[in-house]
Amino acid sequence: MKQLPVSQTRTVLSQIMTPLDANILGYVFGGSILSMIDLTASATAQKFSSHPCVTASFDRVDFHEPIAVGSLVEMEGYVGFAGRTSMEVVIDVYSTNLKEGNRQHTNTARVTMVAVEDGKPVPVPKLICESREDKIRYVEGKLRKEIRSKYLSEIKVLDAVFEAMDESKLDDLIACPSVAKALGI
Repeated sequence: MKQLPVSQTRTVLSQIMTPLDANILGYVFGGSILSMIDLTASATAQKFSSHPCVTASFDRVDFHEPIAVGSLVEMEGYVGFAGRTSMEVVIDVYSTNLKEGNRQHTNTARVTMVAVEDGKPVPVPKLICESREDKIRYVEGKLRKEIRSKYLSEIKVLDAVFEAMDESKLDDLIACPSVAKALGI
């Protein structure tokens, strides 16, 4: 099985944000950033796996600061965790005001990508952690995968419970301050 260190997974994509990327407030539209994050995650995952990769999920995207139109946006991606066929790609987004030279960290995202061949998942290389930080990210990514799997199976069970409820019980759940408390979870 092929092995690659985290440092060899690093990928950087850059773009100057134009008025076409603006939202109604004059800052860069979140959708433009999400699209760039997805492209960076795809490039990073393909670089690591040597296979085409598809997006399985966006685990989380945090917007720390707004990005001004005219800024240089840099997406720095790297694989933080690798399973059998999937990878968690971490994307750090930075914005630089080119006039002033100020650079700030504006976003962090975690995207799960799956390597595919002929439309079917294929194994990815083993990820080699090179630092304590790499090891922490790896363990966190592994834990997120386990929690996500447990969450999805629990939601599937709850969906069946909700489907079996009559209208009045659903109305009661809508009106209560805590659905989890009302269900005893």
